[in-house]
Amino acid sequence: MIGTALLAFGLVLIVEGLVYALAPSLVEDLLEALRSLPEGQRRTLGLVALGVGVVFVWVAKSLGA
Repeated sequence: MIGTALLAFGLVLIVEGLVYALAPSLVEDLLEALRSLPEGQRRTLGLVALGVGVVFVWVAKSLGA
């Protein structure tokens, strides 16, 4: 379980690092777009992302990853 969590956290850091390294201005644009959304929509977006992430992890574990 801890190994899976470390793997997931490492993959998140790799993706985040790539985005910041390859397109820092895109990150700024996305943050500005998020600032313009009402708090409720940001919360809903976060919950949807959380749900999709849980499904991805569940599918990966089901496939033996």
